Amino acid sequence: MKMAELIHSNYLLIPVVNRFGIRLGFGEKTVRRVCKEYRIDPEFFLAIVNTFSIEGYFPQKTLQTFNVLVILKYLRKTHSYYMETQIPIIENLIDALLKAYAKRNRNLIHVKRFFDEYKKELFAHLKREEITTFPYIEDVYRRLNHRQSRPKARVLRSYSMKVYEKEHDNVDDKLYDLKNILIKYISGEFDEAICNAIIFELFRLERDIEDHTRIEENILRPLVTEMEKALQSEAA
Repeated sequence: MKMAELIHSNYLLIPVVNRFGIRLGFGEKTVRRVCKEYRIDPEFFLAIVNTFSIEGYFPQKTLQTFNVLVILKYLRKTHSYYMETQIPIIENLIDALLKAYAKRNRNLIHVKRFFDEYKKELFAHLKREEITTFPYIEDVYRRLNHRQSRPKARVLRSYSMKVYEKEHDNVDDKLYDLKNILIKYISGEFDEAICNAIIFELFRLERDIEDHTRIEENILRPLVTEMEKALQSEAA
């Protein structure tokens, strides 16, 4: 398949493709040709875009065959997309709605406050993974795969995937509530076009986060848990 055909089949894949560092303007090149030029594993790329594009599709066994560092790189890119692109898009739309109608519709201020709370919660969740979880996983990988990194099991004392599992909170609930506020309960005077755009972006973000969470819970956590067991076994 040509990369352009992939985008035509689902335009929502554009930001997913961008996370791999692939820029638009790939002409008639095939998916494999573009992946080769950008030094991307085409099988990993296809597993991710199919997960995002096809409802109910999740190649768990396939994804578990990839190097954990490749998965981390993709997850970090996704975090950057949320913080630097998707959340600012929604924030700008809400600000535009407030600027035009806040004086005539005080209910919109509550929408802004609710979104700000969600943004704070989401960013705290992402930053915790960036500062604690991902560096820990890289350390486990390094100790398991490089002899000079011994003693190997020491890294497990302060953190583990069991701790991660307990801390890994659900960031979808507030997003669902915010959509409901706009769909069910918004009243008074407001710009329907802007409101519809906000709802569309919230749905898009929710779907993206659902797939992101599935990769973390069903792929990343089991992979690292097995790596931890291997470290403990070698240290015994």
